[in-house]
Amino acid sequence: MTMPAAEEPTRKPLRLWPGVVAVALQWVVRFLVPLVAPDSFGYGIIGAALGGLLILVWWVFFSRAPWSERLGAIVVMGVALFATRRVVHPSISNGMMGFMLYVYVIPFLSLALVAWAVASRGLPVGLRRASMAAAILLGCGVMTLVRTGGLRGEDGSDLHWRWTETPKERLLARAGDEVAVLPAAPASMETPEPQPTAMASAAPTAAPPVAAVPKPTEPRPVAPAAAETRALWPGFRGPERDGIAHGAPIKTDWKASPPVQLWRRLVGPGWSSFAVSGDLLYTQEQRGKDEIVACYKVTTGQPVWKHQDAARFWESNAGAGPRATPTLSEGRVYSCGATGIVNALDAATGAVVWSRNAASDTGSKVPDWGFSSSPLVLDDLVVVATAGRLVAYDRARGDRRWLGPKSGWGYSSPHLVTIGGVPQVLLLNGAGVISVAPGDGALLWEYAWPSDGIVQPALTADGDVLIGTGSGMGSGAGMGVRRIAVAQGPGGWSAKERWTSDGLKPYFNDFVVHKGHAFGFDGAILACIDLEDGKRKWKGGRYGHGQLILLPEQDVLLVLSERGELALVAAASDQFTELARLPAIEGKTWNHPVLAGDVVLARNDQEMVAFRLSLAGR
Repeated sequence: MTMPAAEEPTRKPLRLWPGVVAVALQWVVRFLVPLVAPDSFGYGIIGAALGGLLILVWWVFFSRAPWSERLGAIVVMGVALFATRRVVHPSISNGMMGFMLYVYVIPFLSLALVAWAVASRGLPVGLRRASMAAAILLGCGVMTLVRTGGLRGEDGSDLHWRWTETPKERLLARAGDEVAVLPAAPASMETPEPQPTAMASAAPTAAPPVAAVPKPTEPRPVAPAAAETRALWPGFRGPERDGIAHGAPIKTDWKASPPVQLWRRLVGPGWSSFAVSGDLLYTQEQRGKDEIVACYKVTTGQPVWKHQDAARFWESNAGAGPRATPTLSEGRVYSCGATGIVNALDAATGAVVWSRNAASDTGSKVPDWGFSSSPLVLDDLVVVATAGRLVAYDRARGDRRWLGPKSGWGYSSPHLVTIGGVPQVLLLNGAGVISVAPGDGALLWEYAWPSDGIVQPALTADGDVLIGTGSGMGSGAGMGVRRIAVAQGPGGWSAKERWTSDGLKPYFNDFVVHKGHAFGFDGAILACIDLEDGKRKWKGGRYGHGQLILLPEQDVLLVLSERGELALVAAASDQFTELARLPAIEGKTWNHPVLAGDVVLARNDQEMVAFRLSLAGR
């Protein structure tokens, strides 16, 4: 009598539904929600991480997979992540982007694991395990196909296919200053490939206009009022560094009187804005291994001269190039590079008058995001900030005149104000704000409020100081704008908080003050707060982490969005009203716009463009 063979125990089927639900929620929170609400990108990162953790817990403890597969998948994931980190594009492998690599990989890795578990249930053991390794490698390998232009303030990384030409490669593929002045873009603003053009020594010609807008003839003479205004934009954020552009009023109906594109041209990477005098503009950019201070014609975009230093700064958030804006004063251009090189150049020729290294002069290390200070010219001094510390040079010879107090890290520029009749230089830094005497750099007062140390401080009409922060980096200090009452008494200077508002949270986006209100960016959206109590009056209009300037005579804001759009918004406290919008340049745009008379200048790390506006009454 034969006994029946013992039956092998039957393994329970995989429990798949928790993994499927978890990965679906993870993708909704990580990718779908930020598309609808860009301000929620940070929550998307948290959602991706939590989703990945839930899927890992499901797989290890509740999936019912053989333990060899549970543990084997974790080992393969570790190996795949290690290998991916070493073969991704260099722009992704370092700094903050090294962290962002995992932010993007985790959802793809999670999806690969869950999709494999669902699809491979009926496969033989050997094929099942081989396909598991392949799926995990595929999930990680997605990031090897892309490169990044750094982070966008609004919604994560500026991703492109790895094999596409970078703006730097486009620029360096053409010989030096023979980079073409690009033809005016069609109505869609898609920029065609540039054509060869003459060098700066040749007679300049104006580029054709934007399609569907009035055709300019020869560049028309600028009216005396506009010419006078144009000569008064000496550098970062205008004459007073407050983002205010005075001058002849412009027409705000861009449908009836659209801006006319004068020219557009490729430009090297960098986050510099412009200094303008007459028909010359000055900016800073990176060209390969050299840091450049360049001069161009306002009316044509043709290069006039360039000065170069053998220096290159790069970090993963913003990429390569200088971060500061040149300053014009009495025939000279003063510049500060991202590694700390300070130059005084002849404005007409670019010849070097003197040069210093602010990093070595102050004993400062180059900070994570590079030196970002636009030089401030005060009487016979040139003042520069190096990671939160001020240094002053003799304007004529470049000798170091004084060194300010150590005050933590920071990325803002020195700001001249007068409080209680006393001129003083303010500097926002990571620890708060300091004030020093212009003559010798002695500390007058300081106020502690940990912040990003990026945006410029501002004054109210009655002399209070406004400081802001937008990322909450300051040791849990929160986000928003704080109003500080500063006064000088028998015991010296004092600085006390009046109010703190979270209705306006500027990160690296400067704000302006107008008629008792502050206008700026609350994250990626414009907002207005009342300076009496800090309460928000309105919030509206998505422009990403852009920049703006104020046209006070017209109660108008000129906004340059993070995506390169120019817009006009009413500087009114009752409601948000957009008056006009125009696509201007392609790509991530953090640079400050300039209104020089009737010419708007805008740039980013790829290109720059000039538009002529119609003046009211003409």
